Amino acid sequence: MPGFSPEAGAVPFPGYRLTRLRGRGGFATVWEASGPDGEVMALKFMSSHNGASTVRELRALRAFAALEHPYLLPIYDVWSIPGQIVIGMELAEASMLDLMLLYADEFQKPIETDRLLRYMSQAATALDFLNARDHQWEGRKVGLQHGDIKPNNILLVGDTAKLADYGLATPTAGAKTPCHRHGTLEYVAPEVIQGYATDTTDQFSLAVTYYVLRSTTFPFPPPPPPEKMARSFVRPAPDLSCVPAAERPPLLRALSPIPQNRYPNCTAFIDALKSATGIKPGSSVIRVS
Repeated sequence: MPGFSPEAGAVPFPGYRLTRLRGRGGFATVWEASGPDGEVMALKFMSSHNGASTVRELRALRAFAALEHPYLLPIYDVWSIPGQIVIGMELAEASMLDLMLLYADEFQKPIETDRLLRYMSQAATALDFLNARDHQWEGRKVGLQHGDIKPNNILLVGDTAKLADYGLATPTAGAKTPCHRHGTLEYVAPEVIQGYATDTTDQFSLAVTYYVLRSTTFPFPPPPPPEKMARSFVRPAPDLSCVPAAERPPLLRALSPIPQNRYPNCTAFIDALKSATGIKPGSSVIRVS
């Protein structure tokens, strides 16, 4: 299908019809669509002009399509058409970034701590599922580091947070796994800049994500552009002054530049934040004031 251009009413595949544009980023567009049985779903169109990267992303996406978890956005199918990868997936209402901006613009305040920690707990549960070395990948058991945790990639379906966008996932089978420098630099763990992933790489990005959603600011100054960032690049210590003092120790640990100094898993990190904010660890209940 040479030169297919997504637009309302277009039929990218037999039985699928695009309804309306739901989101546009630098490398992809997301469309609401109807499926063969009339079901409402999302179709994400991504450029596939980088051959090696495209093969890697397709492999990751197809591996994730086989996974089932209540806090992972399900992938229904993955297609490759000239110039594009198309991903059929569950339709979400919004992202955590959308929710943060809604609170900032409409209510002039951050997301309530209880609500934010509920969503972060769900994301942490999904990450611990992925990170555990229980998944089959090309004939071996591996853990999966998501590789691009940020507010845009935690989506809301009803009152449930689900991880999405799995194309940068890295399979891990040891303490250090060589990987391409990837992800969003403002959120990426320092070891990825150095060229490898660890069992706690996603935890670092989750900590940055929490801080951004809690404060609408980043804990680090803007990084240099990728072409000017050497593997030896080192961030300064995080500035956590925009959150209450009680929340800073858990964040400092999860943001440690030394991977083994972080929490044993993402749930332990979020439970530490819950304790710091007076919420019972393990609780997913939103308190109503």
